[in-house]
Amino acid sequence: MFHDNTIPTHIVVRGARVNNLKSLNVDIPLHQLVAITGRSGSGKSSLAMGVLYAEGMRRYVSALSTYTRRRLGQVGHAQVDKVEHIPSAIALRQRPVVPGVRSTVGTTTEALNVVRLMFSRLGSPQCPNGHQIPPTIEIAHLMDTQGEKATLTCPECGASVRLFGAESFAFNSVGACPECNGTGVAKTLAVSRLIPDPTKTIREGAVASWRLPGRNFMQIVAQYAGVDIDTPFNQLPQDQQDMVWHGPKRTYAINIPSKTGKIFHMDNAVYENAYNAVLDSMATTTNERAIQRLNRFYEFGVCPVCHGSRFDQKLLTQKIVGKNIAEVSDLTLSELHDFLPKIQAWLPDDMQPLAHDILRELDQILKPLLDLGLSYLALSRAGSTLSTGELQRIQLARTLRTQTTGVLYVLDEPSIGLHPANVEGLIEVMRALVAQGNSVVVVDHDTAIIEAADTVLEIGPEAGKAGGRLLNLGTPAEISQADDSLIAPFLNGSATLRVRPVPQPAKKYFGVTVTDRFNLHNLTASFPINQFSVVSGFSGAGKSTLVLDALVPALTATKKQPAPSFVSDIQTGGIKRVVAIDATPVGKNVRSTVATYTDILDHLRTLFANLPESQAAGYTASNFSYNVKLGACPTCGGTGQINLDIQYLPDMQETCPTCHGQRYNPELLKIQWHGKNIAECLAQSVDDAQTFFASEPAIA
Repeated sequence: MFHDNTIPTHIVVRGARVNNLKSLNVDIPLHQLVAITGRSGSGKSSLAMGVLYAEGMRRYVSALSTYTRRRLGQVGHAQVDKVEHIPSAIALRQRPVVPGVRSTVGTTTEALNVVRLMFSRLGSPQCPNGHQIPPTIEIAHLMDTQGEKATLTCPECGASVRLFGAESFAFNSVGACPECNGTGVAKTLAVSRLIPDPTKTIREGAVASWRLPGRNFMQIVAQYAGVDIDTPFNQLPQDQQDMVWHGPKRTYAINIPSKTGKIFHMDNAVYENAYNAVLDSMATTTNERAIQRLNRFYEFGVCPVCHGSRFDQKLLTQKIVGKNIAEVSDLTLSELHDFLPKIQAWLPDDMQPLAHDILRELDQILKPLLDLGLSYLALSRAGSTLSTGELQRIQLARTLRTQTTGVLYVLDEPSIGLHPANVEGLIEVMRALVAQGNSVVVVDHDTAIIEAADTVLEIGPEAGKAGGRLLNLGTPAEISQADDSLIAPFLNGSATLRVRPVPQPAKKYFGVTVTDRFNLHNLTASFPINQFSVVSGFSGAGKSTLVLDALVPALTATKKQPAPSFVSDIQTGGIKRVVAIDATPVGKNVRSTVATYTDILDHLRTLFANLPESQAAGYTASNFSYNVKLGACPTCGGTGQINLDIQYLPDMQETCPTCHGQRYNPELLKIQWHGKNIAECLAQSVDDAQTFFASEPAIA
């Protein structure tokens, strides 16, 4: 048999039909920086993520053992006829997962792992009497051989000194501050949020925590416990107020009147005071949404014990060049990088080889972060406070540090949030990945990134049904001269920039003053009302902090949710409502669609329910929702797909054989409006639907 030993030079894609792609055929060069460009919605991410990454990841996972595949969960086939010569793939998504409360820059970059090792092996321990013991190679060897059980004797006073291993310095486990459990945050129930308006009666809902799910009968229980529920709370006798605040759990037999006049009897209604209603709810739920609802009753502040460092205070006695691990974690990445030579100079000669290895490892983590313009971050910075662009660049830095070869890296708009001055560092990192023997495919609109690519792939010409086709494929110079290219005018400089006329000076302003928050210090910002304002600046300058952390919460502050502590002044300018649009995805599950998110489905349901055929059949608006049992297809439950669990193969998602992907009970699809059933109405593009529903203003 003949074997072709030619090394592949391209990824071969044939018949790609993911989302807007129209049976796309394309050969994508390997071992190059390839930029995919085109209008929004033309199919760029569908090709990059839905085909290249999906197939690269699926084939990598399929090469693992059956046991491992079952543990990981498996990726289904992309909608494509053929993909050849695709390497294992890693994706850096446009919207990285928002880190949890325990995540920091240090944990996300894994730099803290090295810092912990550095303190356990190179640190100066302190005896109980306050004597700082110089680091020695013997102490480091003791930690290597005995671990957490290691102790030594203080040469000054003879006291026994416990040594701390790397695991001891982990604030997510044994090294956590016992007060805040390693979060750095203390939260306390706020009296003003449990009973925000004490002039209301309990029957009127004075106790906000009694309005939580499953506790709507608590005011009746309070009445049986002897509390007057028809007198304003602030006028109740002290003993009744105390009962509401701190009353003991006790079981009562109560009668609950319904709105229809019926009486429901409960023999074992348990009384929960205003505090316990929240505490018990928090203790018994793991649902993220429920926890967020409960958090509105709390005030959050810096932990009074660890002062936000997250570490157990006993760990702070171990120091390097006079700094403990909390102080080192608070250094910016550039300051930490400059601190490393001081550590080397501080240590004795016999520890230099060990220090060199540890500090080199830390330097290798810091360098790509610095190259990507993240020098202003500190290891202690909470992951949840990072912008989308910062999270993606941290991901990118981690991939560069692994020094892999033969991997396909797929990046989805990594320049989002980047100042033009920072784009050059991003390009250098992508070039470094290619130099290591990898292939990089980047989806982006930034002309600097497109011009830096080896090959440009343009998809279009328009979005949606009018997109999904290969327009051009070539070098940036070739694309810039293509007559049918939409990006060419921006590459060759012939595009006409749109310049708005200078607006008239505003008469009214709104604004905020920030005292101290990350990179913002004593900053006052004012914005004109009824004008379009842009906040710009270098990555990390504090744009997101100013707008999302300070301005929006300050403008929406209420008694229940006061303005952040770092906001010293707010000028509302008469603004009564704020709509914040951030990078959070609008839909998180298979049931979320454009129609559900925009409430168009609600109007459609009402429209179809009012048709004579629907009323004759007894159908209501509820029947026309695929998210409830009444309207959902009985086979797929309203998802339009069925999952086939094939034990030793990837789960297969197939179109539902009953509703054929339309989600609805087939009986409902007999009802039509202007010749279309509700599923066919939902299958239209926005442009087609606007014309079709021109007579229905609420939808059009």
